[in-house]
Amino acid sequence: MSDEQMSDGPGEPSPPRSALVLAALATAAVPGLEVVATREPRGVEDHLEYTGLLDSVGRSWIVQAPRDVLGASTLDSAWRFVRALEADGAALPFALISPAGFAHLETGMRAAVFPQPPGTPLRLELLTPGPGLAAGLGRALAALHELPHEVAAQAGAPVYSAEECRTRLLSEVDEAARSGRVPAGLLRRWEAALEDVRAWRFQPTVVHGELDEQRVLVEDDQVAALTDIGGVHVGDPASDLAWLVAAAPEDALESVLEAYSFSRSGEVGTLLIARAHLLSELAVARWLMQGLRTDQAEVVAEAAAMLADLAEAVDGDPGLIPT
Repeated sequence: MSDEQMSDGPGEPSPPRSALVLAALATAAVPGLEVVATREPRGVEDHLEYTGLLDSVGRSWIVQAPRDVLGASTLDSAWRFVRALEADGAALPFALISPAGFAHLETGMRAAVFPQPPGTPLRLELLTPGPGLAAGLGRALAALHELPHEVAAQAGAPVYSAEECRTRLLSEVDEAARSGRVPAGLLRRWEAALEDVRAWRFQPTVVHGELDEQRVLVEDDQVAALTDIGGVHVGDPASDLAWLVAAAPEDALESVLEAYSFSRSGEVGTLLIARAHLLSELAVARWLMQGLRTDQAEVVAEAAAMLADLAEAVDGDPGLIPT
């Protein structure tokens, strides 16, 4: 099987492998790599597992292995995007790490090994306003959103129009409504925003799609790398801002958005931020639905409580889309 292919694995996630097994896969994937220790980060997620490694000359590596077909597809999408960027010659002001090698698994899928990216995860509570990291974060997001659509399309990533973005969200709201666990006031608020056509006349961009603090690595007060890029697609740029409008300190957020706006060639305004607020609220509904689908009572209870608090907080609010 070539590096361009991954065959389907079993429908159920494979049992977690030990860190030592993952280390052995790394030595098979990269000729000459001599692993002397496993280290952080170490994680076992629904679709992927990974561990950090230290080699005999002091270099740090990460090996990732898919646990099911979705995990394999996510890894493959990430590497295809990096290769498309390299082929296009597009430059970004942060790192996207290419795999140094692959190891085939007994499932027919493959693990990937790559140098550990620079930096440490962003801590939003420490983000301060001004020309430093906050502005750098805005410029980094703008650079990603300015990439040509063709890069994502050549990588086989999904390409959504503004209307398709809207209808996908409508479907999510409808599903959440059927659960009977979302306050009626929130449903009306979200439906009103989704039906306001003014907010949905935007130009789609290349977006990461799954950004959070752990996926933004920083070094020397700048964004050093973005990780976990398997969800890259062409869609609503607001999806990469939603986590910031939900949790970043307000004064730092202003610096992020100012630098982002200055670095974008497309229109950036209040409607983009309004959609980001909508997506940040819908993230709680997504968490609720995830808990229901996986039968995790604690997740369902906590998400329902958060939705109730949100409904109370926005009661009487004029709505998400400014008039």
